[in-house]
Amino acid sequence: MVNKPHGGRLIRRTVGYKTKKRILTELDDYTRFNIKEVNAVDVQSIATGVYSPLTGFMMSDEFQSVLVNMRLPDDVPWTIPVVLDINKDNITFEEGDALMLYYNDRPMARMYVDDIYGYNKKEYAESVFGTVDDAHPGVQRVMALNDTLIGGEIELLEDLENPFKEYTLTPQESRVLFREKGWETIVAFQTRNVAHVGHEFLQKTAATFVDGLFINPVIGKKKPGDFKDEVILKAYDELIKHYYPKDITHMSILRYEMKYAGPKEAIHHALMRKNFGCTHIIIGRDHAGVGNYYGPFDAQHIFKEFPDLGMEAMSFPAFFYCHKCGNIVSSKICPHDKEHHDFLSGTKMREMLKTGEVPKPYQMREETFQAIRSFEKPFLE
Repeated sequence: MVNKPHGGRLIRRTVGYKTKKRILTELDDYTRFNIKEVNAVDVQSIATGVYSPLTGFMMSDEFQSVLVNMRLPDDVPWTIPVVLDINKDNITFEEGDALMLYYNDRPMARMYVDDIYGYNKKEYAESVFGTVDDAHPGVQRVMALNDTLIGGEIELLEDLENPFKEYTLTPQESRVLFREKGWETIVAFQTRNVAHVGHEFLQKTAATFVDGLFINPVIGKKKPGDFKDEVILKAYDELIKHYYPKDITHMSILRYEMKYAGPKEAIHHALMRKNFGCTHIIIGRDHAGVGNYYGPFDAQHIFKEFPDLGMEAMSFPAFFYCHKCGNIVSSKICPHDKEHHDFLSGTKMREMLKTGEVPKPYQMREETFQAIRSFEKPFLE
């Protein structure tokens, strides 16, 4: 049985063709509100059910409940606020009004404003990221937000432009796919990297315990130095083509802006994959981390605080290559000293590739390496 949506119901906030056509003839009746890319991605995720049970941008009671309790007011687990900000000096509407949300000069969604409220940025940052250090990329983004938030339900008129449609499934579509494949247990793998051999062993180890493996790369705004979206997808295409069983593997993207919130983002990643229908999620070392803000296994430990999440975290010791064993192993099965170990990490692979160093076969598959090399500039600047 494919997993139930988070909160019990898969949300769909889209309008039909006739309603959309009528609304587009009435645009002058709405206050226009221009949104940023991160907001547009959130609108799409709300409308298609990726953020179920949310039906719109958070109101003040939801926002505060998430910061203080890591739950929505009805006690459903939720750890990352989904908010829409505005400069209070630019507010030309009132609670109860309907806005037309524009992105790239196109009307994307209608929003019913139910709440206009102020908030404390330091409280927001400290709660979500565990720090107010402005060197943290997530803290930087929070501090750059406007001083006022608006909450209320949305209705999607126009899908966000998507250059990777062939890699895209909505939660409704992924659930159909899983049922067609006969998968009842599905493990999700969240990634913002191309895969090294350690990732491959991690995924395949997890896949031995379930019916299906759902590789779900994050596509969207990331930090400089990360791989470009098209590089991640081409590298995974090659890896899956040559090394993964087709009947248990599927790759689909997640449009999402990484928050680098460590353990709290791990929960957020889990509930999004729950909405796609997954029953398990792989939580690796320093999941969604950045710098040294979180312990290497904090993202695994936080799942103990959410026994009602409805998703099982699959955690494994870090995989590495042991020159004595002559294989990819973990600390649980390798008896040899660290001097024989070559630890594999996304950061290490990125640095090697940037300096032109060719990864060894036990570090990265040749097909993956050649896929990356086919791009003149594979990294974000």
